[in-house]
Amino acid sequence: MGYVPSPSYSITLRLEIENRIGMFAKIASAISSAGGDLGSIDIIKVEKKRVIRDITVNARDEEHEKKIIKALKHVEGVKILRVMDRTFLVHEGGKIGIHNKVEVKDREDLSRVYTPGVARVCLDINKNPNHVYRYTIKGNTVAVITDGTAVLGLGNIGPDAAMPVMEGKCMLFKEFGGVDAFPIPIKTTDVDELVSIIKKISTPFGGINLEDIAAPRCFEIERRLREELDIPVIHDDQHGTAIVVLAALINVGRILKRDIREFKVVISGAGAAGTATAYMLLDYGIKDIIVCDKTGILYEGRIEDINYQYKKELALRTNPRKIKGSLTDALEGADVFIGLSAPNILKPEDIEKMAKDRVVFALANPDPEIAPELAMPIVRIMATGRSDYPNQINNVLAFPGLFKGLLEVRAKGVDKEIFFSAANAIAYTIREEELNEDYIIPSIFNKKVAQAVSNAVAEKAKKLKLAR
Repeated sequence: MGYVPSPSYSITLRLEIENRIGMFAKIASAISSAGGDLGSIDIIKVEKKRVIRDITVNARDEEHEKKIIKALKHVEGVKILRVMDRTFLVHEGGKIGIHNKVEVKDREDLSRVYTPGVARVCLDINKNPNHVYRYTIKGNTVAVITDGTAVLGLGNIGPDAAMPVMEGKCMLFKEFGGVDAFPIPIKTTDVDELVSIIKKISTPFGGINLEDIAAPRCFEIERRLREELDIPVIHDDQHGTAIVVLAALINVGRILKRDIREFKVVISGAGAAGTATAYMLLDYGIKDIIVCDKTGILYEGRIEDINYQYKKELALRTNPRKIKGSLTDALEGADVFIGLSAPNILKPEDIEKMAKDRVVFALANPDPEIAPELAMPIVRIMATGRSDYPNQINNVLAFPGLFKGLLEVRAKGVDKEIFFSAANAIAYTIREEELNEDYIIPSIFNKKVAQAVSNAVAEKAKKLKLAR
């Protein structure tokens, strides 16, 4: 169950109401008593004896929606004509489409955009392969690819059910980075087959955004594609998350006047996001990192639940003090907790074991590792993945600008130094005088962020000789 009413559970109720004084007050009272958040009210039709209104209400979840509807059914003089789920309505028919950049209004236009004129451009690209970036969509287009095995907090729901998420991702690319993106869910979970398919369809794309592919397969797929393709390949669940976490930590260091490389960090979660975040922080210079999975602390030589090579490598590279035990044991004296795991696994007494100036990033979505209301009174800085609390750590701050910058320089690949540049660009979008405990990360709607990230990424790619 959610904590507060949310626009993601928003319904519009079409009500037929007896046209007499005091009726709307009764309706508002019923919605309020049921815990609903009353939104817009529109009059559809007015007659002598009745009024038809559309009333929008935010709820906590589907059960809460039903409770609100039930409360209205008991109001005398009110008839519910229709219930519309506003989230489903925005998805109807899909959320994205394709539009032409050039008008075709006569034979002359047709002869230039298609045959016979198009042949001249085809032959030019055949002679000068890099011109494909200049004369086709490749220069500003990304493929958003999934196999549907690790979708948001939903898990292995398959490629068809993953489509709404992939479409949403493409919308965000366009809205925040001006980058065209297309969703490509693929009906296989075989690593070799996925790599082969992605390589074969890569021609129209200047970059590949892997999305919602379960660990450990996601690590192998990304590694192989990076080796075998000459365009950037980024698994956003890994590196997008890690970039924004690093950006937030950089600003934590600015607030606390501390070198973040000296932080003792505990990460809960050894999946795609947890693993990538651990490695990014290690590469940035943070030495004391402990990673926990559902079995407990990862350490060299642990036998239980070390079921694949990537987790063994993670155990070898982290936990320099060789601590063993549970998440609670790991938090003893820690400066920072980063949750990339599961809801409600952290208790206030666990946090109280941490060092002074505690920093908690509880990023499990939709329900974090600890309810913010429980953590906020006992921590210095709190962040979540949610939009209804301060300090939302969200990948939208990273991937639009990251790909925009890589596409601008027609990048041949990507590098950890590029990720560091992106993180610093996000962090320093916030000026020194603006920084405070409730503002360590810019808003996802801050349009300056994507451009700052893009500029930093493009410059770094040139320095690393990854630009064409």
